[in-house]
Amino acid sequence: MAHKKEDVKGELYGDAVREKIEEFAAEGWESIPEDEREEWFTRFKFWGLFHQRSGQESYFMMRLNNCGGVLKPEQLRAIAEVADEYARGPVENPRWGNGWIDYTTRQSIQLHWLKLEDVPEIWEKLESVGVSSRSAGGDTMRNISGCPVAGKDADEYVPTRDLLDEIEEGIRGDDALANLPRKFNISVTGCTVGCAQDSINDVALEPAHRPVDGEHTKGFNVRVGGGLGGREPRKARSLDLFVTPEHAYDTVRAFVELYHEEGNRQNRNKNRARFFVDEWGTEKIREELDERLDFELMHAGTDFRGEYTYNAGKHDDEGKHDHVGVQDQTDELSFVGVSVPVGRMPATDALELADLADRYGSGEVRLSRRQNPLIMDVPDERVPDLLEEPLLETYSPDPNVFTRGGMACTGTEFCSIALAETKTRMAETLQWLQRTVEVPDDVTQLKIHCSGCTADCGQAMSADIGLQGMRARKDGEMVEAMDVGVGGSIGEEPSFIEWVHQRVPADEVPGLLANIVETYVEMRNDEQTFREWVAATGNETIAELAEPEETDYTDPCLTDAKQSWYPFDSGDGPAPTAADGTPLGAQSDD
Repeated sequence: MAHKKEDVKGELYGDAVREKIEEFAAEGWESIPEDEREEWFTRFKFWGLFHQRSGQESYFMMRLNNCGGVLKPEQLRAIAEVADEYARGPVENPRWGNGWIDYTTRQSIQLHWLKLEDVPEIWEKLESVGVSSRSAGGDTMRNISGCPVAGKDADEYVPTRDLLDEIEEGIRGDDALANLPRKFNISVTGCTVGCAQDSINDVALEPAHRPVDGEHTKGFNVRVGGGLGGREPRKARSLDLFVTPEHAYDTVRAFVELYHEEGNRQNRNKNRARFFVDEWGTEKIREELDERLDFELMHAGTDFRGEYTYNAGKHDDEGKHDHVGVQDQTDELSFVGVSVPVGRMPATDALELADLADRYGSGEVRLSRRQNPLIMDVPDERVPDLLEEPLLETYSPDPNVFTRGGMACTGTEFCSIALAETKTRMAETLQWLQRTVEVPDDVTQLKIHCSGCTADCGQAMSADIGLQGMRARKDGEMVEAMDVGVGGSIGEEPSFIEWVHQRVPADEVPGLLANIVETYVEMRNDEQTFREWVAATGNETIAELAEPEETDYTDPCLTDAKQSWYPFDSGDGPAPTAADGTPLGAQSDD
């Protein structure tokens, strides 16, 4: 028997949902029948519209879609203007205030505190410059990830920008494939550092080469079934399949169609594509693709996994591990990647960033999978002036090691399934670590990722140090807490963190992190990276040497434990509200 959500989607899903959203927006929040709201919210997600958590009724998050992280000139500006005008809640975040954007780990942007009634006007403003929210959420293909500098990187081995756009238009744009068993992630990369993180995607193309008809040919090896979440991560597995660029689109489409037709629609806890690959096995999937494709399949070629350095725990001299800093493009141009702490930026700063992109570059901004924007096409002789701009003091191209490596998902501030607040807590923690912990100059990378729950949208499982939200009792009171693990890696042989301490009260986590880092600094040999040190030391020893500890760190919402309507406001929430933000219960009958 199909899961009940399949019945909901079977009645209406995909492109057709937009008309209903516009109808509800015209009539107001209360026009959504109360006993049907969960069903409608399931459908809304296809258009990137997520109802926020309990206590924030009538407020929505909107996730945008920009394939491979590309924001063309004027697009970031339009998004920032929308955030400044519409993304304003009834209370301010204690750190970022009101009106800001969140950069995501899939190279896109999220907006919060939106009113349903404003959505059509928001769409109009964004779509006028080519920004869409279609297929940005729900059981469908999410934002396609790729190398953020695809098409502009002098070292790109296989050109991928046209292929990314083809997949975006022809596969993600096909409404017949909109209703998948669960969300589905595609990555395509032509660079040799692994920045699209193929190993944690449902279907991934990685650069490779092999002889074809006696000639050296560049193309892609195909991997399937990677992903995080649910404490059951999987690395994407090889199909032993090499495809040329002209056959890449058809290959990706064939696997999407196979999952669309044969994926599990009964058990939503076991129906991501990684479980589909578990069940079918790579050999059977390859045989099925052979039946569906009209070209002869070739065995996998030689890949570049040994050269992967992006979030791979290797030394800087082996290659880049993110896109922060001044890096070469082509034709005497550079891009400048800036570090945005935990991916959140006020709308006014985003507008200024768009101005800098226009003034110093082509106006184009691209986004990395580490929640950071890149200013593109900057002439080399103009780079020094750009680096002197005041905005880059806040969002530095040369940040401290903690800020540079920190990432965080949405958390209980807005997410209905999170168990702990993430963004503000991580931003405060990273600053505390910078003030408190000294690291040698050669320690330039330390990836600390925070997820509010086991869904792991913050990619904690792939970090040097991973944090996942939990709850615990402290002094007889329920508090927010974190499970803490070490040793994740997205490289040649991907690994996932192993837990060293669990259910650590949130106010003791910074002390634990400091103890882990200080132990690493004291014990490492021969300039080991953190990842190398973890592998050499072992998790049990690290757990014994580094304990949770109370410090002078003050947690922003330790005792909230998701009991209030907003982690930073203990009073009564105003939701649900009318279009103008007035609490509906306060309205008169006139």
